[in-house]
Amino acid sequence: MISTKGRYAIRVMIDLAENGREGCVPLKDIAARQQLSRKYLEIIVKDLVSGGLLEGISGKGGGYRLVRKPEEYTVGEIIELTEGSLTAVACLADGAAPCPRASTCQTLPLWAEYDKLTHDFFYGKRLTDLLNKDQDRRTQ
Repeated sequence: MISTKGRYAIRVMIDLAENGREGCVPLKDIAARQQLSRKYLEIIVKDLVSGGLLEGISGKGGGYRLVRKPEEYTVGEIIELTEGSLTAVACLADGAAPCPRASTCQTLPLWAEYDKLTHDFFYGKRLTDLLNKDQDRRTQ
């Protein structure tokens, strides 16, 4: 399950893509537009900055901005940075110890297929895909 942290991180990234073209965006502005707790967003943007997805600038004119173009971000990288691995079962996680039952496990193919579908879905969606959908709703 994707928690509020992951969902809000995506909303922050969308907000910055829409409003950060001219420079940094203050966190208070993002919180107001997204109707989210500024305190909670502080935790989220700290993770996004330490993960290299955002840059934080202090002082007058400061705030947050994307470090790359919106089309260069995948939803998968945002979710995995804030939520951790999307892997459904421990035996398929990166760095997991080899499972002694892997060759006879009847459910392993199911989990592997599910993981591939999940990975391909989220890593196949770009931040700009969400921007376009949001803009499409506004014009309807």
